Amino acid sequence: MKVHEFTLILTTEPTEEEADKLFSFFDDATLATSVGVPQIHFHREAASLEEAIDSALIHVRESGFEVIRVEIEPEVVLQKTHRPQSQIAT
Repeated sequence: MKVHEFTLILTTEPTEEEADKLFSFFDDATLATSVGVPQIHFHREAASLEEAIDSALIHVRESGFEVIRVEIEPEVVLQKTHRPQSQIAT
């Protein structure tokens, strides 16, 4: 399996107690607030990026938080869609 990186943007910033609860559901992420925006950056091992995001969303929602959006760095998307020239059918 591969490690996938992505960020979940939360609707509200967790208190210290709520942050502890979040981390009882997972240990592969970092909770932060950037410019007033609460977010959790994941390094999740899974067979696919979609599977990694789905499982993270489930864990965050089970801990009582809602997610506004998922952010993925452009280079991660490019790595997923880029195929070497030798693999492109002509």
